[in-house]
Amino acid sequence: MSEEKNIIQPAEQASKFVNPLYAKREVTGPDGIKFIVDPLRDYFSDQRPQIYEPNSIPVIEKFLNWARAESLWVLGFGTGCGSIEIAPLLTPRFDAFRYGVMPRPTPRQSNVFIISGYLSIKTLKRVVRSYEQMPNPKYVLALGSCTINGGMYYDSYNTINRLDHYIPVDAYVAGCMPRPEALLAGFNKLKELIKDGKAENANEYAKNFDWYKANQKKIIKDWNMPDYNW
Repeated sequence: MSEEKNIIQPAEQASKFVNPLYAKREVTGPDGIKFIVDPLRDYFSDQRPQIYEPNSIPVIEKFLNWARAESLWVLGFGTGCGSIEIAPLLTPRFDAFRYGVMPRPTPRQSNVFIISGYLSIKTLKRVVRSYEQMPNPKYVLALGSCTINGGMYYDSYNTINRLDHYIPVDAYVAGCMPRPEALLAGFNKLKELIKDGKAENANEYAKNFDWYKANQKKIIKDWNMPDYNW
């Protein structure tokens, strides 16, 4: 069968979804202006991940890595007790701002993704969607034993045991639960990797995208996200 026959047209692709929330619709904004919302494009990434090519001039790339390391815009994804440790970082006692760490509200504004607490199959879909919306270069920090290997829930039918099989992880902070100081140490380790040009797992995700996507679909039985037709 030729590649052309395997291409799913947008209309055919959209018809495969049973969730009515994914239908294109007209909404009215707070200012009374009406506009069209297309969830398949607005809620999901509609492009295959691209490999970020470093600057051809080493000294410039080194400067850019320094700037990235000192400006970590964080998207927090807390599913359990792990998220409790994130809030104290922003208090004067720990003062994460002095490390260049700034919380952000949306994936498109962030370059560091913190996943904390146990991760279930149901929430994995939201993790994947959020990660793919983040711009490159981007980094993932796994906080706590539950996130890394399932922790005390390792034998649960609904708990993810290997986060790095579904999205790449750049730094791990082990413990149950790690104290805020441990999370700061994780940030410092991530900064070292970025400055050394070794935090390139977003490129690994792009290179091995089909493998990651196959792993995601093996466990998510109610897969209702777009099958990209690149």
